[in-house]
Amino acid sequence: MGKRLIPPEPADIQDVALREALEERYLAYALSTIMHRALPDARDGLKPVHRRILYGMRLLRLDPGAAFKKSAKIVGDVMGSFHPHGDQAIYDAMVRLAQDFSSRYPLVDGQGNFGNIDGDNAAAYRYTEARMTDVARLLLDGIDEDGVEFRANYDGQSKEPVVLPGGFPNLLANGAQGIAVGMATAIPPHNAAELCDAALHLIDKPDAKSRALLRWVKGPDFPTGGIIIDSKESIAEAYTTGRGAFRTRAKWHQEEGARGTWVVVVTEIPWLVQKSRLIEKIAELLNEKKLPLVGDIRDESAEDIRIVIEPKSRNVDPELMMESLFKLTELESRISLNLNVLVKGRIPKVVGLTEALREWLDHLRDVLLRRSRYRKAQIEHRLEVLGGYLIAYLNIDEVIRIIRTEDEPKPALMKAFNLTEVQAEAILNMRLRSLRKLEEMEIRTEDKNLRGELKGINAVLGSEAKQWEKVGEQVRKVREMFGPKTPLGKRRTIFADAPEHDLAAIEEAFVEREPVTVVLSDKGWVRTLKGHVEDLSNLAFKTDDRLGLSFFAETTSKIMLLATNGRFYTLDVAKLPGGRGHGEPIRMFIDMEQDAAIVSAFVNSGGRRFLIASHEGQGFMVNEDDCVGTTRKGKQVLNVQAPNEARALTTVPDGGDTVAAIGENRKLLIFPLDQVPEMARGRGVRLQRYKDGGLSDVTVFNAREGMKWRDSAGREFSATMKELAEWRGNRADAGRLPPKGFPKSNRFGWGIA
Repeated sequence: MGKRLIPPEPADIQDVALREALEERYLAYALSTIMHRALPDARDGLKPVHRRILYGMRLLRLDPGAAFKKSAKIVGDVMGSFHPHGDQAIYDAMVRLAQDFSSRYPLVDGQGNFGNIDGDNAAAYRYTEARMTDVARLLLDGIDEDGVEFRANYDGQSKEPVVLPGGFPNLLANGAQGIAVGMATAIPPHNAAELCDAALHLIDKPDAKSRALLRWVKGPDFPTGGIIIDSKESIAEAYTTGRGAFRTRAKWHQEEGARGTWVVVVTEIPWLVQKSRLIEKIAELLNEKKLPLVGDIRDESAEDIRIVIEPKSRNVDPELMMESLFKLTELESRISLNLNVLVKGRIPKVVGLTEALREWLDHLRDVLLRRSRYRKAQIEHRLEVLGGYLIAYLNIDEVIRIIRTEDEPKPALMKAFNLTEVQAEAILNMRLRSLRKLEEMEIRTEDKNLRGELKGINAVLGSEAKQWEKVGEQVRKVREMFGPKTPLGKRRTIFADAPEHDLAAIEEAFVEREPVTVVLSDKGWVRTLKGHVEDLSNLAFKTDDRLGLSFFAETTSKIMLLATNGRFYTLDVAKLPGGRGHGEPIRMFIDMEQDAAIVSAFVNSGGRRFLIASHEGQGFMVNEDDCVGTTRKGKQVLNVQAPNEARALTTVPDGGDTVAAIGENRKLLIFPLDQVPEMARGRGVRLQRYKDGGLSDVTVFNAREGMKWRDSAGREFSATMKELAEWRGNRADAGRLPPKGFPKSNRFGWGIA
């Protein structure tokens, strides 16, 4: 057996606390993600990968109008020189810059299959070609004139721009989406001409607030069009704070057919929605019978979008049908606004509209100053050279003699004619053929023109007002290029108010209307049976459970429940389980305390008046509409404190003028209804007084028709007011034992009519 070798312990091992090591490394990762991947720079509106793609294309001379080059060549150069990440990531980013349905103002002009709005991917990069657009050229304009700072690339072999000159309001015009660590950005596209108008106003009035700029920037302008239905106030709030969302709907119109038929045609869909997935979703909802107003859907799109939606019948309201589709599908989308950007390329910050445009304008001024200083240095160098040329022209014979005879002509020339080193070098590097062109007039003309240009540059560098004037000229040129009358600059997204519809009608539109029977067991299990079922004797229940309540409804109905805690709960019948099995506990649909139980359940029809009463005999009248609760927690109507509880609920019929109350002590009291107040919520007033026990039941009737009740066998009885004379009294009386034949259950036997 061989010897086991034990490696020596390295001398440089250090003990580091795991927490500190993780914190340090995770922070480095987070900062890298925020700075170099997810958030755009506020100045040029680009992330590093997009900036590197454009700069790489610039180096390949892929200007607008130049010949296309293979995308593989572009991706390879960008990956090899600037972006050491996956080739697919670079290509995907480039593809999005070329898609006119993703980018409002594409930066890449693609040739070949660059994907489509259906969600199909672009062809592989070996099959596609690309070059830059005019927008990309604007972003890069001035990069060769020291317009921006450069830094070493990842391997130090070459240089890359820290930011592009950005002569186009790209941050807001094209928008950006990104998720970093602990923060994200979501900037929808906007109209460039509107942004330029707002920027020009900001140049004139630097203290202008975001709300003032909304005179020009109405809202996003999506490449796929659509309709924004938010209020002006919510849009203003979003642009002021830098956070918000825009409800965007598809654009549609109604097309008439033969014999009164019609279809709806969708021509524009919300931004970033894949058309094929949208149609699949609608088809699924149709199969699941969740769109009862829609008959069929088909895609007739060619280059333009054309989605045809057929109604179930010609009598369907088209707007109601579209509302049901907007509610359930991506035909309406919420597009977020989170103006989280890198200010000055370093600080992540959520900015408002004004600050976003201010960052762009300040950057344009910085680029103008850098370019002006660069041009000034060039002119000064050329003027120096021209001065040397002029001396050489005037003394050409002597210059030639010095060059021919001197071993070191440069210092001799400098000494003889008092030249600078630059001038002497320029004369020595001059070709012989230039001598015939070296005319005094040409030199003096060029000198004069350059001095005039230099004077203008110095004036700009010395005056902030002139600098902003130059920036304004630059912004106006961009506005002219992408004005509202140009095909690319014309606004695509419009604004409208959402049509107002009855919410109940919209809810009803989602469900096919069918008759059902709602069954609620004694233990609180609920289910629905198809059709209106009269005989429930064969219905099975769980052990120790039995039928509690049952009533007829429709799948579009809402049912209301009164619980012993005095709360009303509202449920959609369509959401209740079907008749298979024993149903589900009612508590799965509402937030009801464990010690509470259902007192009454009925179909909500609206507009009725109820008399509600507690076990202690207190009650009041309440309008049915005041009892509708929209949340799982329900709506508190009758205020009760344990051990008191809600005990009885009855309808106040038209013409009802008399109340009958019976207690657990089997005492009956009849008194006028006008002694009971109508309230929206409260404890109510005392209806009947008890020594022992509490209220058992109440009913309201018309005195002329007499009081009616029903026994456990379903038989009906009645008594006239004359026969009931000895039970008549006032509210809060004790009452007396009921007439002969009144049910032993102490119940009148009437539910909610």
